[in-house]
Amino acid sequence: MDFVDKKIMDYVIKNSEDEPELLKELTKETYQKILQPRMLSGHPQGRILSLLSKMIKPKRVLEIGTYTGYGTICLAEGLANDGKIITIDKNEEIIDFQNKYFEKSGYRDKIIQLHGEALNLIETLNEKFDIIFLDADKENYIEYYRSVSKKMINGGILISDNVLWSGKVLEPSKTDDLETDILNRFNQLLKNDTRFETIIIPIRDGVSISRLI
Repeated sequence: MDFVDKKIMDYVIKNSEDEPELLKELTKETYQKILQPRMLSGHPQGRILSLLSKMIKPKRVLEIGTYTGYGTICLAEGLANDGKIITIDKNEEIIDFQNKYFEKSGYRDKIIQLHGEALNLIETLNEKFDIIFLDADKENYIEYYRSVSKKMINGGILISDNVLWSGKVLEPSKTDDLETDILNRFNQLLKNDTRFETIIIPIRDGVSISRLI
């Protein structure tokens, strides 16, 4: 679902920072070769990730859900000189695809890839993060939130993707729609969590930005 009128979005894109050529290439090849290409962060959302990262200049970033690496590269653009991004994904079949673009990006030495179940891997990370980008399986969003909130610095930013879920969050609750139910609960938990300041932006599939106070 497009939450913003297409003409307005076209205007936004036209008058915002251009998408880097490398990410255009990554997008094109993802649509040609990889299943579910709509999972890409894409141009406007990618520029938001990049801009937030450049403003914060993080030393440590955690990304949950690598996919083909679009968001990873966007977040890497603002890393501090000694910064690192740890990105987790359980799909090992697209590692070569990811690495192709990580090499081309110039951020290869700043990107650490972990493969496996994110909830298990998060618990093994003995460091705090300036930015955490949550873009993985929706069924575990609440568990991810509980886990990563312990891994953030004070003032750290949690960015959560797909929080409007094609508008399904507005529909009556259905017993067979676990993902929508969990996303609604996730959004409410963040809203009511006094440790966080949260805003939902109705771009792409809905992105929330939460600051740990």
